[in-house]
Amino acid sequence: MKRQRIRLWYLVHKWTSLVCTLVLLMLCVTGLPLIFHDELEDILGHHAPLGEVSPGTRAPSFDAIIAKVAASRPGEVVQYIGFDADRPVATVTTAPRADSPFEDAHVQPVDLRNGAFVPPPPLDEGFLYIVHELHVELFAGLPGTLFLGAMGLIFVASIVSGVVVYAPFMRSLDFGTIRRRRRRIKWLDTHNLLGISITAWLLVVTVTGVFNTLDRPLANQWRGGQLADMMAPYRGAPPLQKLGSVDAAVATARQASPDMTPQSVFFPGTFFSTPHHYNVFMTGSTPVTARLIKPSLIDAETAALTDTRDMPLHIRALFLSRPLHFGDYGGLALKFVWALLDIVAIVVLGSGLYLWLGRRGASLERRIDELVTGGSAEKTV
Repeated sequence: MKRQRIRLWYLVHKWTSLVCTLVLLMLCVTGLPLIFHDELEDILGHHAPLGEVSPGTRAPSFDAIIAKVAASRPGEVVQYIGFDADRPVATVTTAPRADSPFEDAHVQPVDLRNGAFVPPPPLDEGFLYIVHELHVELFAGLPGTLFLGAMGLIFVASIVSGVVVYAPFMRSLDFGTIRRRRRRIKWLDTHNLLGISITAWLLVVTVTGVFNTLDRPLANQWRGGQLADMMAPYRGAPPLQKLGSVDAAVATARQASPDMTPQSVFFPGTFFSTPHHYNVFMTGSTPVTARLIKPSLIDAETAALTDTRDMPLHIRALFLSRPLHFGDYGGLALKFVWALLDIVAIVVLGSGLYLWLGRRGASLERRIDELVTGGSAEKTV
C-alpha cells in the first residue's frame, strides 16, 4: 500500500511539474523586476518631476482640473479621475465615450497644487510594460490570464505532491544533506532541500497569483451584484440631465466615510459606475486598509449619497492578495526577501527540469525504490 501511494504521488508530481515548469519559470523571471516595479519606475523616469509652486498659489478645485483636461481633449468625455497616494497628482482619463475600452483612452496627470499638466508615463511600451503583460496575461488578454491561473493550480498540485514524495525520501538522510559524489545526486538533493525550504512561500505566491487571475471575472460579478443592488432606487429613473460638481461628490463621500480618503472617482456610464452616479472609491490609511476600497454612489446631479458599502469579503481578499503576491507590504526590505525567494524558486524549477531530462532512462520502479528506501539514489539517478 505504501509503495502504491508513493508511486501515485510521484507520478502526480512528475506530470504536474512537467506541464507547468516552463510557464512557472517565465513567471518567476518576469516577476522578479515586478517586485521592484515602483523603484524601477523612478529609475526609468516614468514619473516626471513636479515643478516648483510659487508661494501663495491656490490649489485648483477638482472641477477646474476636469474642465481644463476636457477642454484639451475636444470630442472626448471624462471617464474617471484617480489620485496618486505618493504625490500630489491626479490622473484624469478621457475617451470618445464613457464606455470606451482603456485602449482608446487618454491619460493626463495633473499637479493638484497648481493645475499644471504633468507628462504622462509610458503606458504601452518599454521594459516594464513587456514584463507586466507577459506576467499577467501573456499578451493574450483574459484567455491568457485564465491560462496562467490554470497553470498556477497545476503548480499547487506539484508543490503538494512534492512534499508528500519528499517525506519518505528524507527519512534516511539528515535534513540539509547534500551528497556530492555525483553531479546529478548533488542537484537532486539541492532541488529537494531548496524546494522544501520555500514550500510555504511558493504556496502563498502561487495561490495569490491564481486569485489575481480572477480579477476581471470578479469585477464583472461585483458589477452585476453589489453595484446593481446599490443602484436599485434608480432603476427606471429618467436619463441624467447634467453633471454636477465632482468636488461636492467627493465631499459627500468624505462625510460618509470620515476616516478614509478618496482614491478615484468614476463618472456616470463607466464600467465601475452607473448611468446616474459618480462612484467615489474611498481607501483607508493603514498598511492594510490602504489596500482596500469602499464604493460610495453619489447622485451625479445633486451630490446626495445614494449608498456606500464595504466590498464583499472575496473582493477584499483579492485586494489584499495583490500586494502579498509581490511582497509589497513591508517596504524595500520585504521586497528583497521576495526577490531572494524568487531566485531560489527559479533554481528549484530549473533543477527539476534538469533532473527530469537526465532521468528519463531510469525505470519508474527503481525511482520508487529510491523514494521508499532512500538508500539507492546514487545507483538510480
